[in-house]
Amino acid sequence: MYKLTTSTIAALEEMLQNATRSAPQDYLPIHFLGGAQPGQIIGHLNPDYAPYLQASLINNPITYIEMGHDHLTIRHANPFNLSVSLAILADRMHQGGFVFGWRHEDFAWIDQNGHEYFRLERAAFRTFGFRSMASHINGYTKAGNLWLGRRSETKAIDPGRLDNLAAGGIGADETPWANAKRELWEEAGVPSQISDQIDPVGRIHMRRPIPGRGFHDEQLYIYDLELAENFIPTNHDGEVSGFIEIPHSEAAARILADEFTSDAAFVTADFILRHARLG
Repeated sequence: MYKLTTSTIAALEEMLQNATRSAPQDYLPIHFLGGAQPGQIIGHLNPDYAPYLQASLINNPITYIEMGHDHLTIRHANPFNLSVSLAILADRMHQGGFVFGWRHEDFAWIDQNGHEYFRLERAAFRTFGFRSMASHINGYTKAGNLWLGRRSETKAIDPGRLDNLAAGGIGADETPWANAKRELWEEAGVPSQISDQIDPVGRIHMRRPIPGRGFHDEQLYIYDLELAENFIPTNHDGEVSGFIEIPHSEAAARILADEFTSDAAFVTADFILRHARLG
């Protein structure tokens, strides 16, 4: 077993148990009248956004979208038409200052059966609390170290915080596997002959309110990748300011010191606990 104290292990385990949080009680549920479970709640809206949205829809209705006093309803339509309506909705929210960091990239909302029901601007997913997807890759060495990236200070979200070797949101036309390989090259310079060796090890459902920015609901697809002792990560897209190679015990300490992004903290804690228990 790596040199982790009982209290450190307990703290990491408790943290993982709290990965999925409920939306605050005053957040408005978003009901979807389509999919395999018509009427299911697929998102949550910050109540501070409701007056603007309600007034907007009264003055200029959007097909398939209805606003009640305590909830938002999205009616069933084919994915293309529904995506058009939601794009209008997202654009209005962006104009009102409720969508932050417009990315010009679509995420897809996919149900439990793997069917896509709509796609929408990535930045709007948090505004509405829709469930998105991301891949995270733990880079490790046989010597017992983890490679971690430090996010660029210019990043709109979590600048300067520690992250996994590579991580990124899964676009509407990507699989988790393809996304992981792309992010490994762009963020850490891992060539395909190495990234082909990624090992899918699990998934973490992450849910938490983001003060002033809505509700973050994301499925994190986790991969492990063993790296040669002489491999040095190199960033290609400007999103990472540098990398550090540290033992598991130091990574755990940095997690508990709140130096990581929230998502990477959970993914790294999961890796540490899985490997700490092997001995």
